[in-house]
Amino acid sequence: MKTCIACGMPMTKAADYALGDESKDYCLYCAWPDGSMQSYLEKVEGMTGFLIRTQGLDQAVARQTAIRTLSKLPAWQGEITSC
Repeated sequence: MKTCIACGMPMTKAADYALGDESKDYCLYCAWPDGSMQSYLEKVEGMTGFLIRTQGLDQAVARQTAIRTLSKLPAWQGEITSC
């Protein structure tokens, strides 16, 4: 089992990978329809919305949680981790 380098999601089956391609290091939620990986800022926005919807966090707390979480993942090492 691999873990998505961009969001940390466990990828346990082919359908979890970008384009169903198990050679990819990122999941279907971190990919655009063409299979390219979303940017850091796109992931911050997406994860912020996910945290608001699933955990009921307010916007500011969700955004800071997303930034803190993403900063620990391989895809974003060296990225600006505040926005």
